[in-house]
Amino acid sequence: MAGVTEAQVMAALRGVRDPERGGDIVSLGMISGLALRDGHVSFAIEVEPERGPRLEPLRLAAEKAVDALPGVLSVSAVLTASRPAPKPAPPPRGQQATPLLPDVRSIVAVASGKGGVGKSTTAANLAVALAQQGLAVGLLDADIYGPSVPRLMGLSGRPEPAGADRIKPMQAHGLEVMSIGFLVPEDTPTIWRGPMVMGALRQLMGQVAWSPLDVMIVDMPPGTGDAQLTMAQSVPLAGAVIVSTPQDLALIDARKGLNMFRKVDVPVLGIVENMSYFLCPHCGERSDVFGHGGARAEAARLGVPFLGEIPLELRIRETSDAGTPIVAAEPKSAWADAYREIARGVIAQLAGPRRQGPRIVVD
Repeated sequence: MAGVTEAQVMAALRGVRDPERGGDIVSLGMISGLALRDGHVSFAIEVEPERGPRLEPLRLAAEKAVDALPGVLSVSAVLTASRPAPKPAPPPRGQQATPLLPDVRSIVAVASGKGGVGKSTTAANLAVALAQQGLAVGLLDADIYGPSVPRLMGLSGRPEPAGADRIKPMQAHGLEVMSIGFLVPEDTPTIWRGPMVMGALRQLMGQVAWSPLDVMIVDMPPGTGDAQLTMAQSVPLAGAVIVSTPQDLALIDARKGLNMFRKVDVPVLGIVENMSYFLCPHCGERSDVFGHGGARAEAARLGVPFLGEIPLELRIRETSDAGTPIVAAEPKSAWADAYREIARGVIAQLAGPRRQGPRIVVD
């Protein structure tokens, strides 16, 4: 059977009408980011921010219309704002509540200036380590283009509904977990513009039935783009953890990420040196594959805490690929101890004065 075509999808969506604007969602120019791959279909429905909360039935109708087409294996539609939502006013002094995540006490971004430094693995193990300290922890995958948290946490399938316009977070290793990867097939590229990414992030925060949490770890995409700015503008981040390898090239990008958070008034809780060294499993000889100590020296130079170093270790990679972070898979290992030490450093930083709300600084 031939796969579904873009023309067929758009024809099906012409049968879905916006009840408030009186036309079909294709003719009204509301469909964007359409992607098709091997029977998996994803797209965005652009709406005005103030209408988003009441248009969940429209999103479901669009998914149902496309799902009925021959050759369609899965459909994922998201509502996204066609213009940026106004920045929320800072809450009164002494209050932590935010409209998107009112029951989350501390939101911590785990970030890197570039990809390939092990940021997501660090975020997953840090989240599990914090949960092992007795905290209620959530893990939010904010990497819309390359979500890896579902694989790292051994999760698959679609979240269950929680009322008319919200979904339940997934559960794994003592955490609540949410990712765009639960809504889009793993091998389907997410080809979205910046406003769509920002809208999806706000949905992952505000339309998920998160429990009251002590800490939410946010696995940020690499770089300094729309996702980072959205998080800084939308919720009062308690701080950011920067992940880097020891080599100079990675440290240059880590420095950019750190300075970006400083510009948007987000405290940097510290730097983690990942892939810090390699111990041969046969002879025990140590090799500094990417150099060593660069992140520690950079932390000292920039005046931020150095949270710890994680080696280039085969078992960390194997347990991550298997969907059980090493802190959960081998809690008595030296590698798990290293992540727990980082978690204790984060807890110590969070014990300081709390940030009251987002304040964007523009030069």
